[in-house]
Order: sequence, then structure tokens, then C-alpha cells
Amino acid sequence: MENAKPTKKHRFKMPSAFTILFFIIVVLAVLTWFIPAGKYATDSAGNIIAHTYHTVSPHPQGIWDVFMAMVIGMIGDSKTEGAIQIALFILVIGGFLGVVNKTGALNNGISAVVRRYEGRERTLIPILMILFALGGTTYGMGEETLAFYPLLIPVMIGCGFDSIVAVAVALVGTQLGCLASTVNPFATGVASATLKISPGEGLIPRLILLVIVTALGIWYTMHYADQVKKDPTKSLVYAQRAEDEKRFDISEKTQDTQPLTKVQKRVLWLFGITFIIMIMGLVPWTDLNKHWTAFDTFTNWLHGIPFLGVLIGKDIPALGTWYFNEITLLFIFMSVVIMFVAHMKESEFIDAFLKGMGDLLSVAIIVAVARGIQVIMNNGMITATVLHWGEVGLGGLSRSAFIILTYIFYIPMSFLIPSTSGLAAATMGIMGPLGHFCHVSGSLVITAYQAASGWINLITPTSGIVMGALAIAHVNISIWWKWMAKFMVILFLVTCVFLGIAAVL
Repeated sequence: MENAKPTKKHRFKMPSAFTILFFIIVVLAVLTWFIPAGKYATDSAGNIIAHTYHTVSPHPQGIWDVFMAMVIGMIGDSKTEGAIQIALFILVIGGFLGVVNKTGALNNGISAVVRRYEGRERTLIPILMILFALGGTTYGMGEETLAFYPLLIPVMIGCGFDSIVAVAVALVGTQLGCLASTVNPFATGVASATLKISPGEGLIPRLILLVIVTALGIWYTMHYADQVKKDPTKSLVYAQRAEDEKRFDISEKTQDTQPLTKVQKRVLWLFGITFIIMIMGLVPWTDLNKHWTAFDTFTNWLHGIPFLGVLIGKDIPALGTWYFNEITLLFIFMSVVIMFVAHMKESEFIDAFLKGMGDLLSVAIIVAVARGIQVIMNNGMITATVLHWGEVGLGGLSRSAFIILTYIFYIPMSFLIPSTSGLAAATMGIMGPLGHFCHVSGSLVITAYQAASGWINLITPTSGIVMGALAIAHVNISIWWKWMAKFMVILFLVTCVFLGIAAVL
């Protein structure tokens, strides 16, 4: 009798964001055959007027419409604004980061901070977590942190902590920044564009949330680090400590780091200045206070200078009135400035910029595919019907209850669609108007969505950032979940309380 061939075990693999979004488009196209079509009356600004819903003749969507939805999702049509503006901005951001990374400024900058605090590693924990949180909140720092673990792990183990502390510094730091994204183009930017509001709206509450959650993350990490320092057996990875000490040899790892050059220091300054200008450009200053007109006055003065005003450009808008076109231009311009400061050859600059764009090409396309969901719903005329169901079902909810339920809704959605930009483009067209019915601002709905996405991305096994970090550190994900459990509960409750209070203010 021949030996039976061993059967291969096929592990379930989570489909990509593209597949999930396309599947949602297909399902919604099918639903257009069954869900009644309807419309709302709108005001002169295009905003939906509550309690004006009425049914219309059905508009079922077919196979052609399913595939065309993704095309229209990029270029737009009369019913849905295209994602081309957002996609271009994402690509340019990628190019800018590619040029900055070509100089080695970011990697060596973090390395320089680590070396500076050698021997005072406990102080290093809050400093690095704040830096990583700033990276997460401004430009969605994530995958870039994988380069830092080979440096952070031996440093943390060498001073008496463990590999979990090293992972927490970068992973928790960046994801808390993403949770409280202030101007993150892949979350705040895409969501704001979908709701047609400035990414600067809601900036102050998000800054407050950023401070709160980052402080919590630092406290939780330092508390555990102190326990391990006093008693190494308290480490959740104590069983592999001897192996880790052998695996992550400190002397070998630290020899590879290079000090910051003068050029890299200048690039880091320009990097920071770029994001400061972007924030200043997006914050609606005159909306916050009608007397804050300094930027308008300066811009008018600049335009009035003979010759120079024309040379610089008569169409430069004042800071506080910028949108995607202006900040896209900013990152292109600053990329060129960095090229000259870093003395890059033209060919090196183009290669770095295009490589950076290529790294984010999938993100840009995801936004367009996700926008196809709204296209199918709008062309099938079921968007208003879904909103009407929400208006009826949520009509009795308080603002606090609505925003907390929105936050809870986005937690499983963030697991199903790990792409923050894809999730925003796919759902904001519904959730934003539902918030309007409950008198909740669109900016707070965005905050709830970002908070849920950041929360789930601290632990989800579908995240390459989480799994990559744990693989480098040789930490099993079950151990990571055990360490994170209490913090996740605390973070969830604190966020719910924050959103509930923010909704009534």
C-alpha cells in the first residue's frame, strides 16, 4: 500500500484592501436592485436638508457600472467628486519622503537621539515616543519605524529593559499619533476631502487628544519598563532574555549608526518647517477668531509689492485658506529645496522622488477604488435611502451617544479595511451626513474614525507594521496582546469619554 501524501494545510489569508473594497462595490451594486432609490433636497451650498427624503424611480447598477465606478472614483462625475486631487497629493508626499529618506536624515536623526541619551535610556522613552507620535500625527509614520527596531531593541535590553519596551516605543508611539491624527494626509486629509471640509477643522480637539493618549502611552510603557528594570522576571519575555541578549549584540548594532551630518541637520529642519507651514496653511484662522487676519494682511501686502508681488505670484492664497492644491505644491517645492541643500544630482533627485511616489502608489489607487463605493451608491441612488434609515434610527440619540457609536462602528471596519485612506474614502460619505442629522460636526466624525483606526492598528494581525515589528523583536503576538490588554481598555474608555465631551462642547 502506497504511503498517502500529506495534505497541505491552507491558512486563511486576509484579502488585500483592493479585494475587500471591490467586493463591497459588487455587493452594493447588487443592493441597488433591492434598496429603494431616493433623494434629499439640498440647500444652495449642496448640504442635505433633514426630513426632505423622498423616493424616486430605481437605478439598478450592472457589471459595466461596477468597473466604471472605480474609474469615476478617480476622475469624478456630476454626482461624485473624483479622488485625483487626493491621489496626486499622496503621490507627492511619497516623493517628498523619498527625497528626505535619500539623505538618511530621518534614520540618523533618531539614531542621534538614541546616542545622545546613552546611559539615560529611561529618559529616552518619553522623548522617542513623542517624536514617533509626531511622525504619526503629521504624516502617518508607520512602516518607516521598522528600520529603528534593530537599533532600539539592543539599547533597551542593554540598559535593563526588554524587547517589548523597544517595540512599544516605536509602535505605540506612532500609532497613538495616527489615532490622534492632526494633519495626517492619509487619514485626516482623505476624510476631510470626502466631506469637503478643511483638514484644519477640528485641529484643536485632536491636539488635545494627541497629548492625552501620548501621555497615557508613555506612562504605561515607562511603568512596565521600571518593573522590568527592578525585577527582570516581571518581563513577559523573560524566558527568552538570555537568547535575546545573545541575538541582539549591543556592540555590533551601535557601531553601524552614523552621526548626523550638517546637511542632514539642515534637511531635518526643512522637514519640520514643511509640516509647520502645512499646518499653518490648513488651519482656518479667521474661522477660529475673526480678528486673526495677520496672514491675509501679509499676503495682500506681498501682492502689492511692485514686480516682486508679480514675480512670486499673484494667486498665492493666504495661510489658513489652503487646500490640497496648495499643500501639494508645498511638498513639491520643498522637495526641490532639499535637493539643492543636500547637493543631490538631478538624476538622484528624480530617482528618489519617483521611488517615493512608487511606494505610495497603492495607497493613491486605494483611495480611488474606495471612492467607487460612493459612486455606486450615488448612481444607484441608494445613498439618500441609507441616510434616511440612519436619520430615522439615530434621530433620538444624543450627540455624545452618536459619536461614541460612530467610534465603535469604525473599530471592526478598521479591521476589515486596514487602509486608513481607503476606509475614509469608503465610509465618510455616509457617516458625515449622519453626524449632521445628529448635530455632530464632520470634523468630530473624522476624529472618531481616526481614533478607531489607530486603536485597532495597535494590535491587529492584519497590519504589516505590527507583525513586522514583532518579528524583528522575536515577540509572539499573543504576548503582545497580553501586554497591551489593559492599555487597550484604558485607551478605549478614555477615547469614548473624550469624544462624548467634545460632542457637547
